Amino acid sequence: MGYERQRNNIQTDTFLAQIGNHQNPMTGSINTPIYFSTTYEHPTLGESTGYDYTRTKNPTREVVENALAVLENGSVGLATSSGMSAVQLVFSQFPVGSQIVASRDLYGGSYRYFKEIEKLGMYQFVYVEDEAGFEKAISAQTAAVFIETPTNPLMTEVSIEKIAAVAKRYKAQVIVDNTFYTPLIQKPLDLGADVVIHSATKYLGGHNDLLAGAVVARSKEIGDLLAYQLNTTGAVLSPFDSWLLIRGLKTLSLRMERHEKNAQAVADYLIQQPLVKEVMYPGRGGMLSFKLKDHQVIKDFLKQLLIFTFAESLGGVESLITYPTTQTHADIPQNVRESYGLTPDLLRVSTGIEASEDLINDLRQAFEAIK
Repeated sequence: MGYERQRNNIQTDTFLAQIGNHQNPMTGSINTPIYFSTTYEHPTLGESTGYDYTRTKNPTREVVENALAVLENGSVGLATSSGMSAVQLVFSQFPVGSQIVASRDLYGGSYRYFKEIEKLGMYQFVYVEDEAGFEKAISAQTAAVFIETPTNPLMTEVSIEKIAAVAKRYKAQVIVDNTFYTPLIQKPLDLGADVVIHSATKYLGGHNDLLAGAVVARSKEIGDLLAYQLNTTGAVLSPFDSWLLIRGLKTLSLRMERHEKNAQAVADYLIQQPLVKEVMYPGRGGMLSFKLKDHQVIKDFLKQLLIFTFAESLGGVESLITYPTTQTHADIPQNVRESYGLTPDLLRVSTGIEASEDLINDLRQAFEAIK
């Protein structure tokens, strides 16, 4: 069953469950084999099986890359060694001196990378806080627009469609980090984006046992350029990690349903909690943030949690709680992060797939202990 047939004729749930199936007619293997071979035999001079060297193309990685392209409705999918290598790959296509308009509230690792390449004189970054800011900042000097929606960790949404319409007038490329929503909730390429990136470590992998990134291009032209760059620089996903990503994708639909259900239940509880000042949840997905009325109790609150794990990252089956000020966003200067609302009273939650009642009870007992 070819990928084009699967794209056109079956539902996403079925496609996910079937990733890698019907791909090995010689053996009939249901589970995609892991091809560890670094190099491949040529039949004769001037001929190739299609696989020459694993950095350029690997059969296991090819399965997951094709699946990623189908999920995001793109032309070319690429699997990279981490989410940050996916970001680096996308930015490798722009000439020195390019101007980039980017979300102000964004993942701390992306901000750190942007500041480093700006320091080297490669690009100039213009940061904006909302949809109106994007529309005002995009100009003839803009090479690309980098969007997080919802943002990390303030969970602010913007209209990809509206921003893409403005960017198109100036021929600026639109890049969307779709890590939080996944292609099951949001398809940026359908809304006008040119490139989608993911930290596939998160929801796509889903089990906190994989480091991976994903890039999907809407056009074959951009996709082929990025594929060339990836082969040149070499930050490809390993065969075993490609297999782990395939395994994670197979249950993505089931997991996202539970993640979202749990996030909605936790958000509803937190809104009623007297010690909570503000809850930031856009109504979709498994991520939310909240602010406590007294940030001095955060350390004690985190110690009391029994089911939630105080740890970085997100998107796994286990519920995690993160303190961005000292973890994911610590590299953003204090005055900068606090200027747009990332204050010391904020906690970020990645709801897992546990029973929502247990998650709420865990939060309740932790709040009771710090009263």
